Amino acid sequence: VQLQASGGGLVQAGGSLRLSCAASRRTFSTYGMGWFRQAPGKEREFVAAISWSGGRTYYADSVKGRFTISRGNAKNTVYLQMNSLKPEDTAVYYCAARGNLYSDYDVDGVYDYWGQGTEVTVSS
Repeated sequence: VQLQASGGGLVQAGGSLRLSCAASRRTFSTYGMGWFRQAPGKEREFVAAISWSGGRTYYADSVKGRFTISRGNAKNTVYLQMNSLKPEDTAVYYCAARGNLYSDYDVDGVYDYWGQGTEVTVSS
C-alpha cells in the first residue's frame, strides 16, 4: 500500500487545516489508519487512529476535542481535520496503515505502511 499525505501548510494559531492521506490500494477499506507527528528534535508521537469501518476512533489527549479523524473508503482516503491549532501542533504529520487496529493503535512500530509526511507550521 502506498500512502500519499497532503494538506499541510502554514497557519496562524487558532486556525484550521485538513490533512488528507490517499491510499493506492483498493483494499484500503480493510485497513486501520493512524496519524502520527514528529516535531523538530522530538520523537514521533501518536495523534489519532481510525478502524477500517470508521466505527472506532482514538485520539491523543493533546488533540482531543480539536482534531477529528475520518475516512472515505470510496475515495481510499483518510482525513485529519485540525481545528484550534496551537504552535505546539507544529510538526511533520505522517499517515500510516495496518491490517487491523488493536489496542496498540498508538504505537508507531505496529503500522505496516507509511506516507511521506506533510509539514504543518502553526505561528503564534
